[in-house]
Amino acid sequence: MKASRRLKIETEQEEDGRWIAELPDIPGAMAYGDTRENAIANVQALALRIAADKIEAHDQSPEIAPLTAVFA
Repeated sequence: MKASRRLKIETEQEEDGRWIAELPDIPGAMAYGDTRENAIANVQALALRIAADKIEAHDQSPEIAPLTAVFA
């Protein structure tokens, strides 16, 4: 069994007050929210959507391995 790996979420508050959260290990995984917590929840949901799309397409991209390992 592979060791689990946590994905880092980076957050930053924009000048207009919105928060953005990003998963640097997953290309394109960025989401906004009204609060930091909301942005984090949005990017986590987006990461799962990206993983589901890749699984359905039989894509074995290494960046989704941490998201799919718990289902093995």
